[in-house]
Amino acid sequence: VQLQASGGGLVQAGDSLKLSCVVSGISFSNYGLGWFRQAPGEEREIVASIDWTGTATYYQDSVKGRFTISKDNAKKTVYLQMNGLKPEDTAVYYCAARALGLGTVQRDFHYWGQGTLVTVSS
Repeated sequence: VQLQASGGGLVQAGDSLKLSCVVSGISFSNYGLGWFRQAPGEEREIVASIDWTGTATYYQDSVKGRFTISKDNAKKTVYLQMNGLKPEDTAVYYCAARALGLGTVQRDFHYWGQGTLVTVSS
């Protein structure tokens, strides 16, 4: 199983970025996906998740209204559209997968990708 995240970079406050995570080795349409982030010196936290149907989503309060998670079964890809970025969004972002369901914590997820760094300057 491989999850390959990309799309991170250095942006200014207020800018947008779209992260992508291509998944292989699992039956993608039967898996829920999530995005987590970890800032320096902080614990990894969930940012957003989506269930296997793509109809149920979960967002951390701090990103509600700014971030949108989506999945494309044909491309086996999960996205995180990030608008109105703030310096406090700076972190390494990780994608993760779990069978079915809507995960909201790390232990809900079975597979993890490598991170992609998002840096937001003020």
